[in-house]
Amino acid sequence: MLGLNAAANISVEAGDNMDASAHRNWLWAAILVGLVYVAAGIIFGALSGAAASSQMRVAWRLAAWLASAIAFAAHIRYEHLKLRNSPLVTALHASAAVALGAFGLAVAANIHAQLVASSQHRLLIIALVAWPVLTAIPAFVVALAAAAAFARMRRSV
Repeated sequence: MLGLNAAANISVEAGDNMDASAHRNWLWAAILVGLVYVAAGIIFGALSGAAASSQMRVAWRLAAWLASAIAFAAHIRYEHLKLRNSPLVTALHASAAVALGAFGLAVAANIHAQLVASSQHRLLIIALVAWPVLTAIPAFVVALAAAAAFARMRRSV
């Protein structure tokens, strides 16, 4: 009897370690993808600002959107295929990464405003909350639809 209890405790601990590992994996993925969003926003924003023509400015902005869309799709795929999360959990994790990226860009905008003596400090403080919310909600909807489509395709195969 004691041996069964010990074995059960070991399997529960192993399950806890797996849960902790999966938790760390999704969290690190969300942080990494959030940093990709911040980097894309800052780098492509700088390139857009330095562009000599309006056509190049638009091209750099489209490149930022494309880089972000690729990161978003890769994150959804990772969550769904590698971590085997449900569509709901996948959407929550993907939208968390989007919110982190938006928060990072709002922080960068606040820092930039301090360096150039902007008069928009109140609006930029609001952006620390508004940008993550305004980006995470549509990202959640899109990620949920994409993950549900992936799940349906996997079931039919």
